[in-house]
Amino acid sequence: MGSSTSPAVGKALDVLLHLAGRSGPVPGAALIRELGMPRSSAYHLLAVLTERGFVLHYPEQRAYGLGVAAFEIGSAYLRHAPLEHLGRPLARRLAARTGETAHLGILHGPDSLYLVKERPPRQAFPVSLVTDVGVRLPASLTANGRSMLAHLAPAQLRALFAAPLVTRTESGPTSLPELRELLAAEHARGWAREDGMITAGMRSVGACAFDHHGAPVAAFSVTGRGDRAATGEEEIAAATRSAARALTRRLSGTAPAGWFG
Repeated sequence: MGSSTSPAVGKALDVLLHLAGRSGPVPGAALIRELGMPRSSAYHLLAVLTERGFVLHYPEQRAYGLGVAAFEIGSAYLRHAPLEHLGRPLARRLAARTGETAHLGILHGPDSLYLVKERPPRQAFPVSLVTDVGVRLPASLTANGRSMLAHLAPAQLRALFAAPLVTRTESGPTSLPELRELLAAEHARGWAREDGMITAGMRSVGACAFDHHGAPVAAFSVTGRGDRAATGEEEIAAATRSAARALTRRLSGTAPAGWFG
């Protein structure tokens, strides 16, 4: 439980760790009981954490879950963890196998943040892409972003995309209902497709890897010209999912049952 030298900090961490270990929102009464905290101080602490964005309050359920700020802390950890070192060899093989540019990215708030970019040894149709390492693009538009968003809870999507959605071309979802419909179709298919939403004429396929909690942690994507793909889309999708499965294993992650077959 809480630290003896800083009780408030310790209790706040207890709350966050407890919520992180649960698969969904936790009723306030159950949270207080399971952590053995006084009711008044617990609700005060939850109010502060909610105000700072670390906790989300679900009024209809009288429950609490992790907020966007906690998610951003997790993303920041990933940027400092060996994710790039584990994923880069897989991205390199993916690029060589498909003959197209491969990326590894993570969610950073409502954006896709690119950590790795690998070009094939020989590219039949060289392209210039905006997706360089360190670039952030709206996750609602990118294949790797949507492959991860498809596994988030509805409340998390609402928190990330409260405002009208950003677009870059004439393609892409413009509202949360449109995004949800697209994510549902891509979740059922097992991979995401982006066609001209970032750059007209370019097409991407994305598939995500999972952490030990079964949450989407990162995603590979393969991008090339839509009119002159070096490899068929289904073959690219299979290769991208294979890379995502390999990264999940390297991270000691757990994919949803039957996800990778």
